[in-house]
Amino acid sequence: MNLEAAHALYALLWLSFGFVHSWLAGAGVKGRMQPFFGAYYRLVYNLIAAAHLGAIGTIGAWMYEGGHETVPFTEWRGFLSVLAVAGWMLMILALRTYDVGRLLGTAQIRDHRTGRPVDDDEPLITTGFHAYMRHPLYTAGYLILWGAAWTDLGLMTAVWGTLYLFIGSRFEERRLRRLYGGAYRDYARRVPAFFPWRGKAI
Repeated sequence: MNLEAAHALYALLWLSFGFVHSWLAGAGVKGRMQPFFGAYYRLVYNLIAAAHLGAIGTIGAWMYEGGHETVPFTEWRGFLSVLAVAGWMLMILALRTYDVGRLLGTAQIRDHRTGRPVDDDEPLITTGFHAYMRHPLYTAGYLILWGAAWTDLGLMTAVWGTLYLFIGSRFEERRLRRLYGGAYRDYARRVPAFFPWRGKAI
């Protein structure tokens, strides 16, 4: 497959992921699907997302023949590797401030089995990395994506993955404002979204 066709198809694959992921996250769809999956909805949602991303990665590797090195990014490979390592470190450390079981959907299943109310949401987190930036997991994602941008496959993944994360963060901001109200609006005024340019803001 020629490079132009690969770029176009890969963009469509990422567009499909953005559409499906956002559609399944919508309150209307969740409300209609909840009776079928109940407490398992969040876990099913995450499994569908993981399978979709896996399919995109597999098809992308086939289209780009595993990925060829891209100039000038190849010359920055050492720097990009540092970005990737920093991204993974931030991801691992930031996850410690979350209820990972609730993110994955396993906590909801546990709550259902023990008779406790099932809730996908956590209290507003403003400590740890969240005192410096509102979305440390998104920041980690950006670093990881661009840390692998030294091949044509990695570069296109970084481009479309970054676009998806940025648009997704806008929807996430709306959800958080609805969920936490004035507390989140005050937090958002004081703390940057992705890059801690203010230092420790709260």
